Amino acid sequence: MTTSMTETSLSGDDRELVALGYVPSFKREFSNLATISFAFSVMGLCSSIATTFNTPLLTGGPSSVVWCWILGACMCLTLGASIAEIVSAYPTSGALYTASAQLTPKKYRARVGWVVGWLNMLGQIAGIASTEFGLSEMIWAAVVISKDGNFKVTQAKTVWLFVILLVVHGSLNCLGTRWLARMSSGYIFVNLGATILIVIVLLATTPRSEMHAANYVFGAPGFINQTGGWNNGLAFVFGLLSVQWTMTGYDGTAHISEEVKRAAYAAPTAIFGAVIGTGLLGWLLNIVLVLCSGPLTDLPGATDLAFLQIMHLRMGKAGALILWVPVCFTAFFVVQTAVQAVSRTFYAFSRDHGFPDRGYFGYISKRTQTPLRAVVLCTTLSIIPGLLDLASPIAANAIFALCAISLDLSYIIPIFLRRVFQDHPEVMFKPGPFYMGDGIIGLGANCICISWTLFVCVIFSFPTTLPVSPQTMNYASVITVGVMVSAFAWYIIDGHRHYHGPQSNIRKLKEKSEPSELEKEDDERTSDDPQKEV
Repeated sequence: MTTSMTETSLSGDDRELVALGYVPSFKREFSNLATISFAFSVMGLCSSIATTFNTPLLTGGPSSVVWCWILGACMCLTLGASIAEIVSAYPTSGALYTASAQLTPKKYRARVGWVVGWLNMLGQIAGIASTEFGLSEMIWAAVVISKDGNFKVTQAKTVWLFVILLVVHGSLNCLGTRWLARMSSGYIFVNLGATILIVIVLLATTPRSEMHAANYVFGAPGFINQTGGWNNGLAFVFGLLSVQWTMTGYDGTAHISEEVKRAAYAAPTAIFGAVIGTGLLGWLLNIVLVLCSGPLTDLPGATDLAFLQIMHLRMGKAGALILWVPVCFTAFFVVQTAVQAVSRTFYAFSRDHGFPDRGYFGYISKRTQTPLRAVVLCTTLSIIPGLLDLASPIAANAIFALCAISLDLSYIIPIFLRRVFQDHPEVMFKPGPFYMGDGIIGLGANCICISWTLFVCVIFSFPTTLPVSPQTMNYASVITVGVMVSAFAWYIIDGHRHYHGPQSNIRKLKEKSEPSELEKEDDERTSDDPQKEV
């Protein structure tokens, strides 16, 4: 992209980006297939269930696994649809962070952008760390199976493998957009293929006589409170962690909007489709896992992963290890896409002077046309939560809940703002191609997802077992509040000096070259239309 933009040199996507106030900086190499694959991969269906299956199974029991998944998936559909319509209207790499500022009057813009930006970055970093940590545990669990349980997995081994894997992912994300798009195109086939294969093989290798009865899977006999003292209602809803952690990262696809062709259509469609597909296939996988799980007293087994233990029980060592490979690859792809998404968020926040770095991390490499500095930064920061395991495994486990809490809160803020200020003269929300409307469907979906998110954030702040001690305490809410208090203190002390909300960078382009007719027209539109002002 040259610094001289003319009307004929810009695609329709880039025209929209310029109208929103940003210079097109990325190559649009993501096709429809690559975009949909990216959306599915960032959720990582079978690998995400593999790393979180223990929580619902060992708190509320088998019935909690099944019913919490479908309940959470239906609620997540309203959230995904609400996010999709905002992404369709604001297809930028800043995604919901940028949209939040666009959806609020000027006097609130900087503070709203700061809150959403930090919540979103915190949640994404926690998501990378928890998924990578889960992948490290999955690989070592396979080693335990291969050694017939005669292998000791230490905290140090898990953490060091975690660090090595993060470095690999950071390195891969330094490739150009074309290569990232090509790799992403194949993720969906591994993700969905692994899930379907596991379902088929489990059903084929489990004798009918050893399958659990339907009332164990769906009914009261399958509800087993194992929390040590919490009431049955809480024990049941603790099972929501699996589905809520799996079905996060909706905005991952939004963060690559500036690299997607026909982004206003493709990005929201991919988000909506991925939520439906993940919800239905995930429910099927959970039902089959419970159906074939064997005695509950034998789980989670030597690997400490009930998912793998069930596979080992039914498929044998060889079969379980063979099918565990694509499951691990699915987790690998989750981190790969997550690093790409969060690096774009850091890039956008730096571009808007959210860091005191004078835009250092908002730099695009001329060779790869990707934000290499932001990739290095987010990869380095993602290592920190994993290191918590050396100090406290319980604190490290809280990162899973932290991911869901932070990301979901950053999602509902722009949804709330869009309803409150949509007709404000400084906002005047203009929907994109994906729009649910202002009727009962759109309003209902928005209200349900906001209420549901606030509910699950409270649930995820509880420790899952009693009695509560320093070893069993859930630190997710403590970490979230601590980071946000620190972020606000930073804003009051110094941040307000350099951060004024998402800022147009068209002016920088004009300083380098004569303004084109397109830019002049954009300036006129921005001055006339407050919604275009960033």
